[in-house]
Amino acid sequence: MQNRTLGNQGLAVPAVGLGCMGMSDFYGDSEESANMAVLASALELGVTFWDTADMYGPWTNEELLGRFFKQHPGAREQVQLATKFANMRNAQGEFLGVNGRPEYVKSACDASLQRLGVETIDLYYQHRVDPQVPIEETVGAMAELVAAGKVRYLGLSEASARTLRRASAVHPITALQSEYSLWSRDVETEILPTCRELGIGFVAYSPLGRGFLTGAIRSREDLDANDWRLNNPRFSAENFHLNLQLVEAVEALSADKVCTPAQLALAWLLSRDPGLVAIPGTRSQGRLAENAGAVSLQLTADDLASLDGLLASFEVLGTRYPAAAVSLLAGDTPEVSH
Repeated sequence: MQNRTLGNQGLAVPAVGLGCMGMSDFYGDSEESANMAVLASALELGVTFWDTADMYGPWTNEELLGRFFKQHPGAREQVQLATKFANMRNAQGEFLGVNGRPEYVKSACDASLQRLGVETIDLYYQHRVDPQVPIEETVGAMAELVAAGKVRYLGLSEASARTLRRASAVHPITALQSEYSLWSRDVETEILPTCRELGIGFVAYSPLGRGFLTGAIRSREDLDANDWRLNNPRFSAENFHLNLQLVEAVEALSADKVCTPAQLALAWLLSRDPGLVAIPGTRSQGRLAENAGAVSLQLTADDLASLDGLLASFEVLGTRYPAAAVSLLAGDTPEVSH
């Protein structure tokens, strides 16, 4: 596994990490034994940048990782552990809003540390920017966690370029995590250039289009009845089969490269910026190994030109989140009051 450095504070992580959300939430049911096996395989493959959040479950994904660390002495020292706060849910899983208030930052961190069973979180993100709280106040509280030794590095998720600049003026931001893939390229216009300018690494979540770009999902019937993707506009009945045309085109290109569509999609992402890493999620050991293999795939200038031409000719149908969540993607906060 190849390592890359996120930001300019020295956090080295694998180029391909592991998104853990789907092990506990949103993508249908899963078995703990299978998830534990994937985590063990990730250690063996060097896929040691693990991404979770307190809202996944809610809470149960952090608890899952905590059980793994307890059962595997020494595993924690091998893992670059990232988690997030701010998206609040109740025990029934209902979304309660975003909370970036300084007092909540500290209590959320303490709760995550307890669930994970660790003393320090390597990378602590604000999961969504609170539109009611100035970013300076939130990041100020996060900086206090660094000073206290509870957190090593700070990150934001789905923050605007303006918010990134304001946050960086308070404390170094090591990474921005946002959706980025062959079918979600919004960040290329302003976000990625701002990250380069400010020395902020970029972590691409859903780099395989929530599994769609792998070619494994051929119809809505392939998803469990409780799978969140059934409510995602890109997976809707009217958009699904039209968006599948992109997958079929990627499959044709990957066949020419003698790789899988997932490997082609990940290799394309990794080629975009040396400060970028991807965190595909999986509950399969086979898929994990497949994703890890993407770091060895070299794309030529012709390969990249073919992909660029394909993407320019294809219109992705549907927003990347349902309407209720789209407003939180703006990533802006109010000014500090004087």
